[in-house]
Amino acid sequence: MADLPTLRYLARDDVVAAMPPLEQRLRLAETVMRGLAQGAELPAKIGLHPRPDASFAHAMPAFMRGAADDGSADQLGMKWVLGFGGNAALGLPAIHGLILLDHPTTGVPLAIIDAGPVTAERTAAVTGVAIRAFAPSVAGRPARAAMIGGGVQGHSHLPVLGHTLPGVELTVFDRHADRAEALAALARSTDGIAKATVAPDARFAVLGADVVVTAASFTGPEQRQVMPPDWLAPHALVVPVDYATMVSAAVAHQAALFLVDHREQFLANREAGNFDGYPDPAMTLGEALIEGVRRPPEGRVVVTHLGVGLSDVVFGGAILAEAERRGLGTVLPR
Repeated sequence: MADLPTLRYLARDDVVAAMPPLEQRLRLAETVMRGLAQGAELPAKIGLHPRPDASFAHAMPAFMRGAADDGSADQLGMKWVLGFGGNAALGLPAIHGLILLDHPTTGVPLAIIDAGPVTAERTAAVTGVAIRAFAPSVAGRPARAAMIGGGVQGHSHLPVLGHTLPGVELTVFDRHADRAEALAALARSTDGIAKATVAPDARFAVLGADVVVTAASFTGPEQRQVMPPDWLAPHALVVPVDYATMVSAAVAHQAALFLVDHREQFLANREAGNFDGYPDPAMTLGEALIEGVRRPPEGRVVVTHLGVGLSDVVFGGAILAEAERRGLGTVLPR
């Protein structure tokens, strides 16, 4: 029998150490968006509902063909993510996730990767792709951006905002004032961000912003879809990464262009009630990139990305390659 390839476990610190630099992350994210529009295989999230109530377990398998005729450049794997909201009372993290990578032509397992840092960085990178393609042009002043949410996604988005909108002036809001202040302080030391201030509320934060990113935590049905169109500048690019927690369906309806990362996943989530009242998307972000769609001359653009397992697999592949090159992680016995 042929020798099996190495099976490597990458813990959080290994993943952070092997994370590709920002510009490469943006290229990987664009590759994923284009791949989704060119026949990559992935179902909508396969969900289970363990106890206690409101817990979830999602399987996100994905496969994308590469350029090599022999399949050696294909990418195959799965993200396995679980959420247990009651864990805080136990002193445990609420979210757990792993990425499983397999050899694309034999199926042999290659890696088990802590998904936390990957989820943070690949989500922000997709936002960066949307900003590069559809942020409005501004003249005679710095770009203005708003970041709603001071958690993990707020932190991971700062380098992307500074990189894609150099000289940007950022306004931050989080319902926890200490988190907002901490994020603004970090933003002030982030390359490309010229200024960062804390807003007293979400409406003030987005006032006049050219780019609005929402990454708010969900606290209950009464706090969903609270951002109406009249809060937003008429030219704004709006990028919700929190499903419909902040941005109302009316914003998507009134947009000159409404895009999603993966049509089937969006429609499945709308059917499940996570996007009540939202319209059908005009196209996916990947389709828009492939077709060379440009920003409409007037009106807002909304790019909603839910996160897809293919992003985790593609980022995981790049991280594994760097980890192998540097000898990071733990080689597991077979």
